[in-house]
Amino acid sequence: LWGAALGIATQWFLNMEIERYTLATGETALTGFSRFWKHWGLVFVVLIYFANLWPGWVTASATLLTYLIGGEVAPTAIGMLVIVGAALTFAPVIYVALERLSFLKVAAVIVFVALAIAFVISREAWVELPRGLTQVGRIPPQLGFALVLGAFTFAGAGGGQNLCQSNWIRDKGFGMGAYVPRLVSPVTGEESALASTGFTFEPTAENLRRWRRWWRMANVEQAVTFAALSFLAIVFMSMIAYSTVHGRADLPQNVDFLRLQGERMQAMIGPWFGALYWIIGVLSLFVAAMGIVDYTSRIGADVLKTIYLRESAVSESRIYFALVWGLVLCGCAVLGLGFGQPMVLLLVSSCVGGLMMAIYSVLLIVLNVRMLPGPVRITRGRIAALVWSAAMFGMLGALTIRQQWRLLVS
Repeated sequence: LWGAALGIATQWFLNMEIERYTLATGETALTGFSRFWKHWGLVFVVLIYFANLWPGWVTASATLLTYLIGGEVAPTAIGMLVIVGAALTFAPVIYVALERLSFLKVAAVIVFVALAIAFVISREAWVELPRGLTQVGRIPPQLGFALVLGAFTFAGAGGGQNLCQSNWIRDKGFGMGAYVPRLVSPVTGEESALASTGFTFEPTAENLRRWRRWWRMANVEQAVTFAALSFLAIVFMSMIAYSTVHGRADLPQNVDFLRLQGERMQAMIGPWFGALYWIIGVLSLFVAAMGIVDYTSRIGADVLKTIYLRESAVSESRIYFALVWGLVLCGCAVLGLGFGQPMVLLLVSSCVGGLMMAIYSVLLIVLNVRMLPGPVRITRGRIAALVWSAAMFGMLGALTIRQQWRLLVS
């Protein structure tokens, strides 16, 4: 839990500096990076796409679904990927569809946690909770370093998903993002072929007053919907795990521990509660998988349209559509070739994601110092937070890759 708190707090600072640039200009952080070197955006698009070729989240969702209805994981996961592609293709305004699904997921998790507090979480778990927050630096040796990096990276968001805060700010119409066309379905939406470059505003007293209101609102929104909800979900899911399977000698170090958890809840409360746990798990992981396909394709479409296809009549929405189905087909191919263990797939993503976060932490400092007017630039305290982010994620990513390479060659 101390690692979750650290990872989420660090990512909150990352998110806010990504949002700062977009709130002030309407332009994504990746487009801003490309003002230093044209191909920075493409570098991150390739890294993000590579990290998410491995469909770990949808495979985990499919694994839980097989606990409920039986069947094989790989075909189930392939079917889920096709549903993800279809949903993102036909939603009139894609962000709105994702937001509604996310609200449904959060509501389901809140209901489950309330029931778990009443029926599952033990008194011992409440007593032990402070240890998880205060024993900073302690890593259980049985977990392994690579798994711990994955937890640090994916606590909250992780990898390239933080960069998509820019795109979501624009789709929500926050700040200067209101002046950029929203991403819509190429089938059911009204497209725009305009490139998504931004605007600057004069730092007058009235404009700066408006800026301060947007900045304050964005900080509060991220603190509540990203940091607080993410951390509370991790806390309660950890307490549920502690109350159900902690100390079991047969506990597998992969997603199959969720089967044992559900079976334990069935024995404690009734068959319905274990089934409810798996249903909410299926929904949560499926929505996460859909969000990953969305942000990967959204970031790629923005960079390709803004930097390389600026004069083309092809809209950003159609580029997005092509990237969505490219990622879906790649994921289906990975599963078809037999790479079906979610934990292995997620570790691959976390290694790439950790190094990526280290790089763009540094670029964000440069971007928000050099490209913004004085009153809206990044402050010294937040510069220090991004230096910490670069050091932490860079070190963890490098050490994990080194460890995994040694295991491979031995």
